[in-house]
Amino acid sequence: MKKSLATLTKHNDVSIITLDDGKANVFSYDMLSALNECLNEVPKDSGSLVIAGREGIFSGGFDLKTLGSGDVDAIIKMVSLGYKTLLELYSFPRPIVAAVSGHSVALGIFVTCCADYRIAINGQYICQANEVRNNMDIPIQIMEIVKARVNKRFFYKAVLHGDPLSMQESIEAGYLDELASSKDFMNRVIEKAIRSKVDIINDLSKFILIEISPINCMKSRFDLRN
Repeated sequence: MKKSLATLTKHNDVSIITLDDGKANVFSYDMLSALNECLNEVPKDSGSLVIAGREGIFSGGFDLKTLGSGDVDAIIKMVSLGYKTLLELYSFPRPIVAAVSGHSVALGIFVTCCADYRIAINGQYICQANEVRNNMDIPIQIMEIVKARVNKRFFYKAVLHGDPLSMQESIEAGYLDELASSKDFMNRVIEKAIRSKVDIINDLSKFILIEISPINCMKSRFDLRN
């Protein structure tokens, strides 16, 4: 029986989507499809959501095999779904906590940034938006997400230079909000997800003021064929 790339479990009214392809947790079209299928089952009017990676890695970004395949239709199909997934996560009506279980790179760090709160394991891992280092542009709709998260003091280093940041540096840069030991990691994530149901209501005015511009930008730009 083929293992699902994304699975949905429940802890009371906290929905937990776990990404696991057994390797680098790349966002292939199949992984993105599985993630969206899980998202469709998450309540939009109650509870909260956790998105977790596999041991040692949250995600390594888009599937490089597809990007390097030369199959334009497959590339557009995957990347378009990736952008739509970012929009879905960034505008999700319930609080999202990212459980960053290891390295978070490229699209992985952008998915991380879509969460309302981001907790990572305090280990020898990195967060990196490596597009510029690989001679790639960061699309405007993704840049809007990053601008809303990354500390201006770190913007050149983290985004325009694409430097890898340690977990502690990622806290300072704004990629992450909190570090936890591997032992306490998921307990802390669940605790925060439960608490976030209250926090997001108390912080609703800030959410509306800060987040609406990136959402509008993404809605107008996520279709690669336009």
